Amino acid sequence: MKDLINLIDKKLDEYLQIVYPEDIFKAMKYTLMLPGKRLRPVMCLETARILGCDINKVLPCACALEMLHVQSLIHDDLPCMDNDDFRRGKPSNHKVFGEANAVLAGDALLTFAPQLIIEKSTELSAEQIIRLIHEYTKFAGAYGLIAGQVVDIESEGGKLVKSPEETLDFIHLNKTAVLFRLAVRFGVICANGDTKTFNEFDEFATKFGLAFQIYDDIMDEISSFEELGKSIGKDEASDKLTYVSLYGLEEAKNKFKTLIEECYSIIEKYPSEIFKNILDKLRNRILGE
Repeated sequence: MKDLINLIDKKLDEYLQIVYPEDIFKAMKYTLMLPGKRLRPVMCLETARILGCDINKVLPCACALEMLHVQSLIHDDLPCMDNDDFRRGKPSNHKVFGEANAVLAGDALLTFAPQLIIEKSTELSAEQIIRLIHEYTKFAGAYGLIAGQVVDIESEGGKLVKSPEETLDFIHLNKTAVLFRLAVRFGVICANGDTKTFNEFDEFATKFGLAFQIYDDIMDEISSFEELGKSIGKDEASDKLTYVSLYGLEEAKNKFKTLIEECYSIIEKYPSEIFKNILDKLRNRILGE
């Protein structure tokens, strides 16, 4: 996994050059190159590898996915959103470059990502690229990532249209799980996987995404700034709807455990030390197993 992270970091640095006007490219690159787990691009590459595809063909897609993720982080940290001063242990983008440039940096990453897929995916067919761009625009927009963010904001302070349970699942199916789904769907498309395989990986990523969000909610309760690299306890302070606030810590752990076990069951037919290690690390941190 470290080798994949290093490869992704190298390609991100290569793909995003700083040119005129330098301020916007510096802002884009600042958050993009902060040290991170790179879970989404790693899962994209590993899905393709499992299915027999050369990961070099998939690198533009994996890097585009990380750009989309980072865009969501930059915008999520803005004062008009979650108003967080830190990301990955460093000052948030708007604290370094100002709010206007942070908004524009997020916009620029959002649009540069599909450009990257089109221009750099030289070993994929036109049909594959069209499918990839369709997946990207669908999951990044108002039917995916943006929908989750909107409902997340609307739900603060208990302003709910649906039940708390339905609202919480909607937020995190769209705000968190959607990018993990996009990661594996990219991998399957690049590998020319069949419909059955596509659906299996999509189910895995959906369950993993929800488990990951519950993990994040639990860590916000039990962890420290040094471990997470972002402000702790902000969810509770802003009366945000989370799995811990709705179900309590122990029930949140039970939901997490169920989802993680289902992830193991789905992925076991595709031998992968990387997927197993990702699941193991999350499980061990929360359940101590």
